[in-house]
Amino acid sequence: MIYLDYHATTPVDPRVADRVYHYMTEEFGNASSIDHEWGDRAEAAVNQAARQVADLVGASAKEILWTSGATESINLAVQGSLTPNPAQPHRIALPPIEHKAVLDTCHALKNRDWAELVYLQVDSKGRLDLEQLEKVCAEGLSLLCVMAANNEIGNIYPVEKIGQIAQNYNIPFLCDGSQAVGKIPLQFEEWGITYLAISAHKLYGPKGVGALVLRKGYALEPLILGGGHQQGIRSGTLNVPGIVGLGEACRLRSLEMEADEQAIAIKRDQLQARLAENIPELIVNGDITDRLAGNLHLSIPGVPNSAITARVRHQLAISTGSACASGVETPSHVLQSLGLPEEVVDGAIRIGLGKFTTVQEVEQAAELIIDAWAKTRHAMSLTI
Repeated sequence: MIYLDYHATTPVDPRVADRVYHYMTEEFGNASSIDHEWGDRAEAAVNQAARQVADLVGASAKEILWTSGATESINLAVQGSLTPNPAQPHRIALPPIEHKAVLDTCHALKNRDWAELVYLQVDSKGRLDLEQLEKVCAEGLSLLCVMAANNEIGNIYPVEKIGQIAQNYNIPFLCDGSQAVGKIPLQFEEWGITYLAISAHKLYGPKGVGALVLRKGYALEPLILGGGHQQGIRSGTLNVPGIVGLGEACRLRSLEMEADEQAIAIKRDQLQARLAENIPELIVNGDITDRLAGNLHLSIPGVPNSAITARVRHQLAISTGSACASGVETPSHVLQSLGLPEEVVDGAIRIGLGKFTTVQEVEQAAELIIDAWAKTRHAMSLTI
């Protein structure tokens, strides 16, 4: 079985797993227990993890807020930063290709008449129109939401330029960094990001833990009450093993990210070239000049993606879209927002490579996909 669905989740790095296990079985103290050394050591481990996360994204350790993952971080940033039941609806700008965690949260506020949504323009490659973005900002916003990298087509967005525009107009800027943190450099402080969402399981850490990086001077209303943990913003006993795992994953990405991503990009390009040579109608979606190293989002027009995945599912893990919709298969809102033809949308496949992907797996994956395409085309020709 070959795993090429790294955008959905990554394998936990064994070095990270060792740290998580240690804090589950040996150093199992509650970081809020201040009356004994188990609590002291747990608190010290959490503080160290905060420094490790902050170092990776160019922030201060005091700006790290622990959550259950990027979805909670996004909800906390959006709902916690905007006053409920405002006299005039809050004005939120976002691209239509944001992750569902952003889109659905903003839509919920719109449905309550608490927010007006302004959609930023993207072209057929998913690239943002920065001139239009600046015009929208000049008209005034309560919140600007732009992801650092797209979870389907892999586009990397100019976060530094976007942050500068937001700062020029004094607009809070939420950046979903879940697909980007640990893969590309990000500088939270320097680039003017107000809120940055992070999820551990996208960067070789455990599931169920994440962080919201919250710029100093910005307050949030809590979504979870009880106990007043984390300056009263997010109550609940801290997931110390998970937090330690996220911190260790960030430490390792700080050391290894550059070399790993270069190697991943070489393998991705090899896979793309092999598929293009053998599947004449193959289309690569997104901005191929500025995308995540491990992303290969392709379409085979006229060949349903479900037919390909059905043929390879017991040998190769790839996907027909985002894993954010609770397993419900629906047409990709990202590809539909790009205005792509229906046959391109229906034939779309997302392939995600990672640091543990081998050259041999790339070769085998190419053979499996080419074989599945040929057999599907043959089967379809018999039904015509």
